[in-house]
Parts: sequence; C-alpha cells; structure tokens
Amino acid sequence: MAGRKLPGISVPHRKHTAEKIPRRLPVPPMVCIPVSMHIGAPARPVVQVGDTVKVGQLIAEADGAMSSPVYSGVSGKVKKIDDLLMSAGQRVPAVVIETDGEQAGSGAFTAPCVSDFATFIGAVRQSGVVGLGGAGFPTAVKLDVADLSKLETIIVNGAECEPYITSDTRTMIDDAESVRGGVMLLREYMKAKDIVIAVEKNKPRCIKIFSEMFRDDGHVRVAALPAVYPQGAEKVLIYNTTGRLVPEGGLPIDIGVIVINCTTLAAIEKYIRTGTPLYEKCVTVDGSAVASPGNVIVPIGTPLRDVFAFCGGFSERPGKVLYGGPMMGIAVPDLEQTVLKNTNAVLALSAREAEPPEETACIRCGRCMARCPLRLSPAEIESAYRRNRPDELEALRVGLCMECGCCAYVCPANRHLVQTNKLSKALLRSYRAVKPAVKEESA
Repeated sequence: MAGRKLPGISVPHRKHTAEKIPRRLPVPPMVCIPVSMHIGAPARPVVQVGDTVKVGQLIAEADGAMSSPVYSGVSGKVKKIDDLLMSAGQRVPAVVIETDGEQAGSGAFTAPCVSDFATFIGAVRQSGVVGLGGAGFPTAVKLDVADLSKLETIIVNGAECEPYITSDTRTMIDDAESVRGGVMLLREYMKAKDIVIAVEKNKPRCIKIFSEMFRDDGHVRVAALPAVYPQGAEKVLIYNTTGRLVPEGGLPIDIGVIVINCTTLAAIEKYIRTGTPLYEKCVTVDGSAVASPGNVIVPIGTPLRDVFAFCGGFSERPGKVLYGGPMMGIAVPDLEQTVLKNTNAVLALSAREAEPPEETACIRCGRCMARCPLRLSPAEIESAYRRNRPDELEALRVGLCMECGCCAYVCPANRHLVQTNKLSKALLRSYRAVKPAVKEESA
C-alpha cells in the first residue's frame, strides 16, 4: 500500500442525518420512472398505457449489453409513456404510473438460481442494479470480467466523502448483513484474492461494525481512511488503498481492481437472496432550505416535490436544488424531476449558498494544482481552453479530470475551473474525432 496519499481538500462534513434512521415515504399518488437511469442504452418499455402493474414488475427491459432493466416500485395503472426532460438536458421515455396505494405484489418474489460466475452475472444484470453511488454504470457490465485470474482486489466503497450525504452510511449501519452477504458473493463467484472495505474515519460506527464482522477473515480487511474529499472517487480510492494508479484511458480492472459501492453491493445481495429487484432507494434529504432533514426510503420515480414535502417542505425558498452533494451534484430545473436509481441525495440550498461567487483574475498561486487529486494543472487547462488549443489540452491530460471541484473550491479568485474543464474535455473530444482525417489530408 502506498505510504503517501493523493492530495485532496478538507470540506465541512455536514453529516447532519448520519444518525437519522430512514423513514419510508407513503406511496405517492403518481410516479414517473425514466427508462434511462444508467450509462448506456435506454431500457425498452414492455408495458402499455392502461396496463395494471404490481410492485417489482418489469416495466422496461434492458436493450443491449450496456443497459439495465427497470422495475416498478408501486402498484397501479400506467397513465402514459411520455418523454421526460432530465436534469442533464436530454429527453428520455418515462413510464408514468397512477398508484392505487395497495402495493400489490410487494414481497412476492422468487430468488434467482445462482450456481456459478455466469449465473451470478446474469442475476446481477436482471436485478436492475447500477452504480448507486452516483455513477449509474450497469453493475453487471463492471463485474463481468473476461479473465478472473487478473482480478486481485475488490474495493467496497463506503467512503461517502461528499458533504451532507449519509445514505451509504445508513446502508452500512442498517443493512450491514446484506453488505456482508455481498462480500461473500464476491468471494465465491469473483474469486477475488483481497477484498477491502474502505470507510472514512468520520464514520467510526461503520468501521467498528465491519472490523468486528470480518475480524477473523483473512481475505477481507477494513481500510479506515482520512476524511479528505474526494476520498471516494474511484481512482483516488484505488491508490489510497492499494498504491496502484489507473492509467490514463484505462479501467481499474487493467490493474487488477474493481470498485463497487456498498449500497450497490447490498442491493445485489438482496436480489440474489430474495429476488427483490431494485425499485426503491434510500435518499438523504438535506440542505439549509429543508425544514426537517432526514433519510427517506422512496420508490424510484417519486417526484422530488413529494420527497421534500415528506421532510416538512422548505424553511425558506431554495436558491438551488441538487441531485447529490454540493461538490459534484447536478442542479435540477424543477421539483417535477424524480428520484432515479443513482439518486443518493437531494439537497435544497438557500439563495445565499446558491449564489455563485464573482470571478476575479487568476493570481497564479498554484493552489488548484496542489490540491488536484490527479495532479493536473487547472490554471494551464483554463488558459489552453481560452486560446482554443486542444493539442495543449491533450498534453495537459484534461481527459483525466473527474470534475470533483477541488480546484474551484480552493481558488481564491473563484475561477469557474470545473465548468472550464468540462468544456475543455468536449473540445478535446471534437479535436480527436477530426484529427485522423486531418492527418490523412496532410499526407
């Protein structure tokens, strides 16, 4: 293991809801379930307007290898199948269900038959589980390793380094046995030589639970990591627990590692043990504009307005509402947006907190570079972007940027570095797309 950790920043933890046991939201009158809540091809609806659906019923099947099925978390009638404008700007089909409050079908599931690696991957695929820490990558694709002999370490990610968010913490406390069962599944079917449960030190209760749970297990270790953001980012977590660096353009499996979120793992275990697919989420509801913050269990597709109303509504008019945390969260355009598979938190921030700071001139202090976990140079990237120099952006390795926000957080000039890095990556992609054609013409 590396003795020296990758740099990061200290942010206020604001884990106000860590000790708040999740409460179950009453069945909302209506849910709107997008068929694309994952990276890859959207699922294909298999229900029609007027159909009656039950809890756990398949409503959209995976459409291709890089896809994920979608299940209903409510019983009721399909009112319409319509395009939904997502927070990222794209429109995707969504199944709108008018609920009947009966929750018919709840618990009437059959566990899949899992006996080897192939049936294990098949079960993960059918579970509908994707990266529940926020990424939304289909988990079956991540775990379907062509050559298991190359897999050495699996890291169970319980870092949860973003401020406010505690839904993973509640998984590790309230559903520790499912995490444990998931670890056993990984050992049996993935044949990992080493399993690391990585938790930040600001979650001592979680560290204690798993340290005691795996005390006599020589294949599983608990890594208590400094509470430094972005400790939970995949590449950072890999380096800080194994000392290995994921190469630019590479994947963790290229260096023998897989990272899986703790709540993702618990959901897989639950499906394989009980047959219960992913149709509901535990969501942290917090922020300075929320009247009564807490953790809430909600059906996927529940409108955010219902979630906030369950938490007492707003103590003041919010200036911004986010999916996820304040560092990497995505702003939502309205409260008709719904809880997605990968929604781990929704925050409502006051107008004062939401107001972006005014930019001033860069003073070349180097703080952005010193705190970048991947040792990039955001100031130079910004300069190259403003001069429209994609060749320089390529040399500066802007493609490695994970948009964690450390650079912008420490910038005394309040430069909008994350936004510029994102635009720089788009410019670089365009440049790479035309570069072979330019070479051919010059030849």
